Amino acid sequence: MSHALSDAPASSGALASVMTLEQFILDRRDRFPQSTRAFARLLRDVSVAAKIINHNIRRAGILDVMGETGTVNVQDEKQKKLDEIADRELERALRRGGECCLIGSEEQPETVSLSPHGNFQERFAVFFDPLDGSSNTDVNASVGTIFSVYTLPEDIDEEDSLDVTLRPGAEQVAAGYVAYGSSTMFVFTTGNGVNGFTLDPGIGEFLLTHPDLQIPQERAMYSINEADIEDFSPKLRAFLQWLKTKDPDTGARIRARYIGSFVSDFHRNLLTGGLYMYPARTNYPNGKLRLMYEANPMAFLVEQAGGRASTGHQRVLDLQPEGVHQRTPLFIGSAPLVEAAEAYLQDREEEVPRVA
Repeated sequence: MSHALSDAPASSGALASVMTLEQFILDRRDRFPQSTRAFARLLRDVSVAAKIINHNIRRAGILDVMGETGTVNVQDEKQKKLDEIADRELERALRRGGECCLIGSEEQPETVSLSPHGNFQERFAVFFDPLDGSSNTDVNASVGTIFSVYTLPEDIDEEDSLDVTLRPGAEQVAAGYVAYGSSTMFVFTTGNGVNGFTLDPGIGEFLLTHPDLQIPQERAMYSINEADIEDFSPKLRAFLQWLKTKDPDTGARIRARYIGSFVSDFHRNLLTGGLYMYPARTNYPNGKLRLMYEANPMAFLVEQAGGRASTGHQRVLDLQPEGVHQRTPLFIGSAPLVEAAEAYLQDREEEVPRVA
């Protein structure tokens, strides 16, 4: 089967040379650490949920799915109706698919067993943020879904399952995200590079459009909510000032872009090069992003794309989780920019790498 992507307009003939997500998984069965058939079904389940979430987002202005539910989630955040829908659809798809035994969600206070009577025959645990940036939905801005996959050892029971799945992000077997924007993209890694698939609504399939993604290393964009600058440390403020300084040789300046959806900001930086920051602040000394289902999956993915992810002091994937909803500071993106952030935060400005 040819892997070439056609430059021709979308048509039945052009699509014949484009690989679907399911074909891609079967074609690369030797690269997956687990049973190809079970793993393919698991990714299919996530992609099916993503299609349903996408359908609801596209019709949000027509259906009664805008606004808040009137409740708050475990994060003490006001829950949007689409948060609830996305969480329900992901759980339903994973439960029905039968390959996942345990889920952890931003919207649920505890992990949920999907195995009847605690019979852990399935070996996958999935953690997810069902709808990252959901406050953007009411203003028709882009949002996303983030997911992380672990495998469980064979000799555990339900009582031990949470302790076993609270493992460093380096032990993930797959991770990815879905970006709902002008098009809907499914981007994932299994530890062998990063590939992106775009949803063709005409045939209802995710098609390979961005093979072997690598994050550019040059100076491009930085993303941070600078409205919080008074709550940033002096070291971080100094780093931000460095980011704003023009390159003395080229006159080029890194540009600020901040959407307010982690997936959307990360996706742009993955394609164009850049740095996303959600640092510790005086009111969030441990950061705000959640380790298990936001920082870890994106860190795993960015490293596979040639980038880096750090707390500012250590590699994110080396952190030992202590709880499902644990938070962490995050600096993620092009390796030279992450290294520069670490140098400033650790008082090593003289080691700041030159960024073209």
